[in-house]
Amino acid sequence: MLIVEDEPVLGRNMKTFLTRQGFSAEHAETLAGGLRLYETLQPDLVLVDHNLPDGTGLSLIETIRATDRWTKLVMVTAHGGVELAVTAMKAGANDYLTKPVSLSELGLLAGRLLAQSRIEGTLSYLTSRERARSGVDRIVGTSPGILELKRRIRFLTAAESKASSDGVEAGPPVLILGETGTGKELVARALHFDGPRAERPFIAVNCAALPEQLVESELFGHERGAFTGATEKKVGLFQAAEGGTLFLDEIGELPLAQQGKLLKAIEDKVVRPVGSVRDRPVNIRFVAATNAAIEERSRLGEFRSDLLYRLNTITAEVPPLRQRGEDILAIAETFVTEFERRYGRSRLEFTAAARHALLQHPWPGNIRELRNVVEQASLMCARDQIDVADLNLRDVPSLAPSVGAAIEARESKLADTERAMIIGALRQTNGNVTLAARALGISRDTLRYRMEKNRLRREHYS
Repeated sequence: MLIVEDEPVLGRNMKTFLTRQGFSAEHAETLAGGLRLYETLQPDLVLVDHNLPDGTGLSLIETIRATDRWTKLVMVTAHGGVELAVTAMKAGANDYLTKPVSLSELGLLAGRLLAQSRIEGTLSYLTSRERARSGVDRIVGTSPGILELKRRIRFLTAAESKASSDGVEAGPPVLILGETGTGKELVARALHFDGPRAERPFIAVNCAALPEQLVESELFGHERGAFTGATEKKVGLFQAAEGGTLFLDEIGELPLAQQGKLLKAIEDKVVRPVGSVRDRPVNIRFVAATNAAIEERSRLGEFRSDLLYRLNTITAEVPPLRQRGEDILAIAETFVTEFERRYGRSRLEFTAAARHALLQHPWPGNIRELRNVVEQASLMCARDQIDVADLNLRDVPSLAPSVGAAIEARESKLADTERAMIIGALRQTNGNVTLAARALGISRDTLRYRMEKNRLRREHYS
């Protein structure tokens, strides 16, 4: 800590007190001396008096803040100098103290500002690490599908930066389509960290992992006492992502009851926490992803068509790994480099046979499967070369339909038809099970059994 105070007794007392509190403190009596010590020590906190023999504390605050946004600055003013303190805070000071200075107040303020500084440093580190791991340049590959995907990402982020360089205006929702394990979250991160909202939060949530009873609370938050067990207020993911991007992965798994509330949040830019009586505005960029045939689910009534139309304002499709050719080898090499560092291995490389096997494998699990295969090989390989046996590639069942597969396909089609008929009857009767059963020509108990089998709930259609 640096104390710039021209009253020797007060300066020494402040230094002694802070030293006894466990801080390392230095004292200067002039503006020039304070500036020299600041450049030498690079302190975490500067306490500066306004009236100094060779200048003002306000000028020192302005000089430091012009190049340093991390050091905490506190203006020490004479009694009644609140107006000066406000001016100092506009110039970059974090807080102020009035004379006569209370040493106990000084200790509390120093502790609070340093704790805030540690939190800011942690957040800055985490944000920098996230940014380094994200961005369109982190998407490995030069196959036609990937080049087109990168082009769309760059075009979209450039257009958003031009329209709102500070990220105040949220861009349109983006729907990312692709099979499981293709890297849809990496695309979402590129849209955020290459765009104008890169300095703000990126919150990712897997909708499939949210318990159905807690979806609304997790997304929108809840007030204290909103339901049994809600012993304190909780901020939802929407509010946590304020000013940044909310990435909703597996959006197709979101229950119908919450889909309408999500649509309202996107369109009206407001959320209402569970148990609250008023809406709260939110400024969020929405990015969603799904590996499901979401248009088919919408046609069957399992996903709201109006939400689908709102989400797919802009779409980005991530091609499966089996369609990316030589990209497979480039991605595998990237993983090998990562695992060499993690497991302390010397330079590993794939044999020609292993490279051929990687290109021939259909990769039903896409990049996630490739990563697991390469990690196991990097860890367990006894040599510097990874061969076919080290890859431990599993045989994938033939895609040719067998008799059993044909029967299974017909059964699946029959189940889909039954589900669609039940959904249609429930929608037509606004969730009235008795009327829906009558319309279908079956008993009420039979319909209830079929609804339970298909995991359908009447309240979703009332």
